[in-house]
Amino acid sequence: MAGEQHLLATEIVNRGIESSGPNAGSQTFSVRVRRRLPDFVQSVNLKYVKLGYHYLINHAIYLATIPVLVLVFSAEVGSLSKEELWKKLWEDARYDLATVLGFFGVFVFTLSVYIMSRPRSIYLIDFACFKPHDDLKLSKQQLIEAVRRSGKHDEASIEFQKRILMSSGIGDETYIPKAVMAGENCATMKEGRAEAGMVMFGALDELFEKTRVRPKDVGVLVVNCSIFNPTPSLSAMIINHYKMRGNILSFNLGGMGCSAGVIALDLARDMLESNPNNYAVVVSTEMVGYNWYPGKDRSMIIPNCFFRMGCSALLLSNRRRDYRHAKYRLEHIVRTHKGADDRSFRCVYQEEDSERFKGLRVSKDLIEIGGDALKTNITTLGPLVLPFSEQLLFFATLVWRNLFGHGGPQQPPTKPYIPDYKLAFEHFCVHAASKTVLDELQRNLGLSDSNVEASRMTLHRFGNTSSSSIWYELAYLEAKERVKRGDRVWQISFGSGFKCNSLVWRAMRRVKKPSSNPWLDCLDRYPVYH
Repeated sequence: MAGEQHLLATEIVNRGIESSGPNAGSQTFSVRVRRRLPDFVQSVNLKYVKLGYHYLINHAIYLATIPVLVLVFSAEVGSLSKEELWKKLWEDARYDLATVLGFFGVFVFTLSVYIMSRPRSIYLIDFACFKPHDDLKLSKQQLIEAVRRSGKHDEASIEFQKRILMSSGIGDETYIPKAVMAGENCATMKEGRAEAGMVMFGALDELFEKTRVRPKDVGVLVVNCSIFNPTPSLSAMIINHYKMRGNILSFNLGGMGCSAGVIALDLARDMLESNPNNYAVVVSTEMVGYNWYPGKDRSMIIPNCFFRMGCSALLLSNRRRDYRHAKYRLEHIVRTHKGADDRSFRCVYQEEDSERFKGLRVSKDLIEIGGDALKTNITTLGPLVLPFSEQLLFFATLVWRNLFGHGGPQQPPTKPYIPDYKLAFEHFCVHAASKTVLDELQRNLGLSDSNVEASRMTLHRFGNTSSSSIWYELAYLEAKERVKRGDRVWQISFGSGFKCNSLVWRAMRRVKKPSSNPWLDCLDRYPVYH
């Protein structure tokens, strides 16, 4: 336990005035001990750095050979004057026409093979985030009152939820299904389908309206929803509702947690690379009502305090003519899966409690496990996105530490240089899981308040909308008109399994304030500071 003290953080919590017992009428306090993210400076695994450079080398072989060819060509013709060069070319073309034609043929063939074998660029034409009706808004106090009216929780359980909510970073305008507020049994197929139809069709209607693309023009459809997986599937619901074409490639991903949106996009990318001149739609959502936990187990009550309604829909294209009006181009996807480790596998686990109520059990080790997955992911991502100067410093100090920097009994080990990821990206969209998670990520990655503003404001306004949260964050940046041409956007999400996944986009143009955006009616009130 002594070796883990650096992973623990303490906090003194004011619990108010004691109402009963020998200490009645006096102020009471408690000391809360929680785990923090592991310090990335102290533990960087070399094999994940090597993996990142392996990705880089695979995709940069042409960049390594082209400078050599240019250097050889320059050395060959650099000693000739302009007149001598033209004379030599004319004589060669006149007396050795077969060689010239052969060289030209090889050049054209090589160029054609390169162009045909190169993966097509994937463009994000536009996206939409669903904004529920105002009658579904619920403040923190209203939620506590609804919990109390349900009669399913004792006073200690209600106080626990109240403490979680007050320190969650969530505001008073998030959205919850009516069935939850009414205290009804919302874990039914009927309620699940009703919520799914509301959020998915709402987001897709807006997407098709913004892009002017007909549903029948879509060739690939990928839907991800972790908990609610009916038969027919959610993707089939969409195809039926919009009467999409019969040869559409449709997929439905379930049980993959809050990071499934990146996984769904990765699958859509693979489908587009093998099906040219196509559109793909990716829908990311979660059914809050269907997974609402009515029991008393505190580790399973936590998701009730954070998860709220939301859905995102994206339109992707691999058509080269969409280059002009696309918003973003996909640069990188890096996925990390820690499921081989038992603690990671069970840290977010769906099961029944002692009273047979179904829910998500959240382990107290979640912060530590998430930090380990994040460390692995960003270490792999680094060589793909960081400037050469940052990579050189990082790699040199890492090698020095592994070879010479372990230190003696009286000498602490050498710390590796942790790159500044602010040099690689202009915008950050970190999954808005909770205030604690965002605090720890900001501290460990050395991000400024402005870097995590979109994540904190999304958590405050919409709560944790699961896999769609990173798109509400990008919508915030667009509404504030902060995305300029050439800007790089890093979206990072993590979820059960345990998984941590990264998306990197490059803005194709300056993004003006959209006419349809979930932030437009409240933009003047953000950012808020609390």
